Amino acid sequence: MSNPGDDAGGGLVPFRHENHRRPRTRREFLAQGLISGLGFVVGPSLFSLLAAPRSARAQMVQCNLSAGAGRIPFLCFDLAGGANVAGSNVLVGGPGGALDPLSGDGYKQLGLPPSMLPSLQGQTNLELGLPFHADSAFLRGILSKTSPTTRANVNGTVICARSENDTGNNPHNPTYGIARSGSAGELAVLVGTESSVSGGNSQAPMAMIDATLRPTKVERPTDATGLVDTGKLVSLLNQADATAVMRTVEQLADQKLTHMSETQSVEDLMHCSYVETTYLVSTFGDPTVLDPRLDTDIVGAANSIFTSAEFDRSMFQKTASVMKLVVNGSAGAGTIESGGYDYHDSTRATGERRDFEAGQAMGAALEYAARRGKQLMLYVFSDGSVNSTGEIDNSVDGRGKGIWKADDSNTAAAFILVYNPAGRPLLSRPTAGQLGYFRSNGDLETGATRISNNVTLLAQAIVLNYLALHDEVGRLAQVLPGHGLGSAAEIDSLVAFAPIRAAGT
Repeated sequence: MSNPGDDAGGGLVPFRHENHRRPRTRREFLAQGLISGLGFVVGPSLFSLLAAPRSARAQMVQCNLSAGAGRIPFLCFDLAGGANVAGSNVLVGGPGGALDPLSGDGYKQLGLPPSMLPSLQGQTNLELGLPFHADSAFLRGILSKTSPTTRANVNGTVICARSENDTGNNPHNPTYGIARSGSAGELAVLVGTESSVSGGNSQAPMAMIDATLRPTKVERPTDATGLVDTGKLVSLLNQADATAVMRTVEQLADQKLTHMSETQSVEDLMHCSYVETTYLVSTFGDPTVLDPRLDTDIVGAANSIFTSAEFDRSMFQKTASVMKLVVNGSAGAGTIESGGYDYHDSTRATGERRDFEAGQAMGAALEYAARRGKQLMLYVFSDGSVNSTGEIDNSVDGRGKGIWKADDSNTAAAFILVYNPAGRPLLSRPTAGQLGYFRSNGDLETGATRISNNVTLLAQAIVLNYLALHDEVGRLAQVLPGHGLGSAAEIDSLVAFAPIRAAGT
């Protein structure tokens, strides 16, 4: 059965098409937009700290409550099902970079008709530094949510890398590696919109996973506000008085612990747990500070990023909830998963609508970082991709582009965007706007780099570029012991960005 299309109110509805069997697994339902995740939020407790005192001590030395503070916020968008990235959205090219042209047949496979070839006047857009096709649905979504000033402070790179179609088994998600580099938040190290090990649809590389850092599920505003529970103390008093009470308890406890503790590590641990509670009451005694519904940068004002009608959509609620936590430092890194990107349903219109919504979510995150004066690294990936035979969809939403006909892992790509309020981030070299390359016929060259045909190494390369933004490439072996990115020269070839933050800050 073909996709009936999106509903009249602008929401994205599930679809089925003749190119696949009826969905049977959870991931197949997710890829076609038929389900969303369910889960619950669990916060840390003093007892969990006592259960692993060495780990807790390592994470809270001298009661560093905002461990990892000063790291660049990191968000990834996990588009489940096999979305198009290359050509029709982000431009890709041959060995000379994204603007090194492919053949006409190559662009046809990537969904672009002869009238929209990137070499033609007006068909390329460089507002984000990274070259996009001028009619990219991702780009149109981003432009709808960002100011010209925000866009002027963005740069990026496209990564030509193969991944398997229609599966969550691709180890795409790098957030554990981001956490290993030192990124953490005041309330959670990692958050994600799915109750999975990665926080999204695609897996995390096995070697990066740390069970103690499993992402907290945050899919809606109430999940975000539920990260903090200060009990009845704040409701019985007020926030200032509750903080004073907790500080008194902290001081009394310190006096007792000095005499009662048999080891300094236990004493330090108990002390820090009280200090942390005081801090949480002081900062988050009113948990509505975490609620995106009450943040007028996000919704509720004339110049908010989302209108009230837009905010009713689940994609934007989860985007807002996660981006607010991560950009403001309440979480170190986050994954925003969106299902329904298995959109080769013999139309182009379905894919254009879904890509536009994803672009709006990406633009919202960039604009929110800009309004808060924060840096942001944004990583976009999907499981596999799609191709076109050149048949055109001339409907209004089809926009005269090639119909998506089938899954095609050989047209897959991912990309990074980085925002810096101090000015557009610089690339490490002129050709770093594209890692790897595509063949003239529209297939990616799987032998171009170590990461071109290895998703685990692709995730490692994302961590590498996160370190590069902090001027910490030399820490790669410490953060990812036994990584597979090769020699120093090979590692350098995979670094796309010059530092935007000094090492250790």
